[in-house]
Amino acid sequence: MSVVDEVKARLDIFDVISETVSLRKSGQSYTGFCPFHTNTKTPSFVLFPHTQTWRCFGACADGGDIFSFVMKRDGTDFKETLAYLAERAGVKLETRNHSTPAQDEQRIKLLTLNSAAAVYFHHQLINSPVGATTRRYLMERSLTSETIVTFQLGYAPNQGKQLIQHFTQRGYTIEELQQVGLIGLPDDGSAPYDRFRHRLMIPIHNRKGEVIGFGARALADKQHPKYLNSPQTVFFDKSATLYGLHLARKQISQQNQAVIVEGYMDVIQAHQQGAKNVVAQMGTALTESQLKLLSAGSPKIVLALDSDAAGNAATVRGLSMARQVLPKKRRPTMTARGIDFESHLTQEIYIAALPTGQDPDDVLRQGLEAWQKLLDQAIPSLDFYEQLILKNTDFQSPQGKSSVVKSLIPIYRDVGDEIEKSARVQRLARTIGIDERLLMAELTGNSPAETQRTKPSRQPPPALKTEQGPTHTASISTVSGPMGLEEYCLSLILTYPSTLAMANDALEQQGLPPLTADDFNRGEHQEIFRSMQLWTASQIPKLEILTDMVGQPLAQQIVRLTNQWKHHVKVSVPELQQDLQVTVLKIRIENVNAQITQLKFLQQNSTPAMQRKYMVMVGEYQQLRKKLDSAKG
Repeated sequence: MSVVDEVKARLDIFDVISETVSLRKSGQSYTGFCPFHTNTKTPSFVLFPHTQTWRCFGACADGGDIFSFVMKRDGTDFKETLAYLAERAGVKLETRNHSTPAQDEQRIKLLTLNSAAAVYFHHQLINSPVGATTRRYLMERSLTSETIVTFQLGYAPNQGKQLIQHFTQRGYTIEELQQVGLIGLPDDGSAPYDRFRHRLMIPIHNRKGEVIGFGARALADKQHPKYLNSPQTVFFDKSATLYGLHLARKQISQQNQAVIVEGYMDVIQAHQQGAKNVVAQMGTALTESQLKLLSAGSPKIVLALDSDAAGNAATVRGLSMARQVLPKKRRPTMTARGIDFESHLTQEIYIAALPTGQDPDDVLRQGLEAWQKLLDQAIPSLDFYEQLILKNTDFQSPQGKSSVVKSLIPIYRDVGDEIEKSARVQRLARTIGIDERLLMAELTGNSPAETQRTKPSRQPPPALKTEQGPTHTASISTVSGPMGLEEYCLSLILTYPSTLAMANDALEQQGLPPLTADDFNRGEHQEIFRSMQLWTASQIPKLEILTDMVGQPLAQQIVRLTNQWKHHVKVSVPELQQDLQVTVLKIRIENVNAQITQLKFLQQNSTPAMQRKYMVMVGEYQQLRKKLDSAKG
């Protein structure tokens, strides 16, 4: 039994869900109002104790097991959810910890020091006479006492060694104070000094809620810089941190949207106004590490950055970074060389254009309605990027036309929808006055003459070499031992990574969506597949890379799934793709059958109005099952 199965065996899903959802007995199931969307009239949330699963038959149409519920409820990733549920179940997790007990003890001590420093600064703000000026400043910024406490805002006194004296008297050393960035040491060897003096102190937390550093705002006109952050430490790396994520991640997960702003005060004001899915980048531009913090929990990202030139520059850099690091799916695309596998973004990125001369804090102080209106008017990032390029380039000149094409064509290649891609090329051709065929040739990498030739025949993708052994042009394996459909699907992709893009393309050609994490019912399978989506996009998907991505104990499951394949039989690439495609369809048919059974059972214990609603839903699922059966053949 895996540690995940052991956790599930020891915990009852009813006990966990009933802490959040008020459940009412309905036959052998329980119903309630879904906590993940607004519904006050019709209880659409159903818990099935006999299968230890849940499903919403309302707006979010989501479902799964105890892991998927806690992940969605708390905005946590699988590792954090496993740690929480394992502790609750009394299951000990194996960890790969190469540190010594002394090192672990020192790490805890330094984190405690950061937390104690936040308490110290907060006390100075709330209770010290010298904090009165800062308290007035926060009142002028319209911050409430509750907000000040929630974000643990503080004040650093202007004396040069008050913090040093406070903490050395409590057993901390100068070296430890330096390690967490609270003091400075002059190069000339003179006495250390408090790094932060006469500043508004803003504690910075990691996603777990631990204090890892501070942002400090100047309170005097002659103070420079305006904002002074903690230096890089063993805990704090501003390029890998999003301010406010520990408070926002639950709402980000529930709303399926993350809003990124530039400043600490923007985040603080947003949360005070009720917009609790807002975080701030640390620095002038988004980084790869920051974007990856949001890649799993939010399918929609809105950048609400300052509208001035600097803000636009930062936005462009953020979009460029997003194209490189956000989750993508691979799909086969016809080129002059045959079939290439191009990657396309699966995440939506929008730009909220702030009014001239205003930042998010200004808009938020007008109220939540004004802020929401701004977000509702956000435009797709590609539209914003097009407008920005055209606005800042003289595309009447030959050099300008070339510059526009070189800037936009690489972006168009990331557009997954072929109709949208073609429409954008046509519009750009009209706008800058270039033959559309020339732009299409640039898009596909072909010369204009080549684009008019007969399309080349499809060729199988290049062979992939994995840690399992020699390169196979095309092969399939015989599974050793019984496996469920979900496990078989994952094991097939693990053994033959290139089949995922091909099967997804075939599904889309049949008018069906590609395989997603939502097709899997088990939380651990959803987590493995999310990592596999990124992993299969690499040129040489190595299993050791994937195991590092998922961590323990899911790495053990990946090894077990891989070891199920024992004997190799030579077959063609289409057969591999067909095998995976049929497996996906079987999974979906199995899920649809389960939902039909659930709905029919609910009909027996419902009001007449609900019975009619469930009957309609059963009919819809039966039509879907018919379509899936037809596609499976």
